[in-house]
Amino acid sequence: MPSPEDDARRQVADLEALAEKAYEEMYETRFPLGCYGDLKDCFSAAIEVARKAGLSEEAERLEKRLEHCKQVYRSQFSSL
Repeated sequence: MPSPEDDARRQVADLEALAEKAYEEMYETRFPLGCYGDLKDCFSAAIEVARKAGLSEEAERLEKRLEHCKQVYRSQFSSL
C-alpha cells in the first residue's frame, strides 16, 4: 500500500503532466488563453498538494516552472 507521501508525489506528477500538456497545446492553438489558464490551474494544484505533503523542494521547483510559463505566455502570446 502506497504511503501518503507516495500518493502526493503521484498526484503532483499527474498534475504537472497535465500542466505541461497544456503548455505544449498553447503553441498548437489559435486561442492559447484557455491552455494558459489550464496550465496555471494544474501547476497551482500541484504546488498546493506538494506543500500539504511537506514536499517543499518539489513545490519550489513547480513554482519556478509556473513563473517561467507565465513569462513565456506574456512574451509570446499576450498580444494575440
